[in-house]
Amino acid sequence: QVHLVESGGGPVQAGASLRLSCRGSGRTLSYYNMGWFRQAPGKEREFVASISWGGRSTDYAESVKGRFTISRDNAKSTVYLIMDNLKPEDTAVYLCAADHRLMATLTRDFDSWGQGTQVTVSS
Repeated sequence: QVHLVESGGGPVQAGASLRLSCRGSGRTLSYYNMGWFRQAPGKEREFVASISWGGRSTDYAESVKGRFTISRDNAKSTVYLIMDNLKPEDTAVYLCAADHRLMATLTRDFDSWGQGTQVTVSS
């Protein structure tokens, strides 16, 4: 399995932007669909966004549509999540996820996650 490491989180004010990065190692990410999830204290992990292995298809949760953008650079084995107009309710640990089915149709099903990076948005 590919090993995923997230970075880029931190404390910000409402309305600010952040860019999260997820770098894969051990195996190339190039043929895997990738995603971002988040988990707030006391809540279940929830889907945020995903991108197909070739980058042509994306999917977003309704709560982040229009504010977050997922992208990938397969040459750098890295997936990004650009978060604009952050709100306090976006506060959570953000986890990168991989779907290890090769060149699969994009879904919201993933089978491995990184450790996460904390995003804290204050009002």
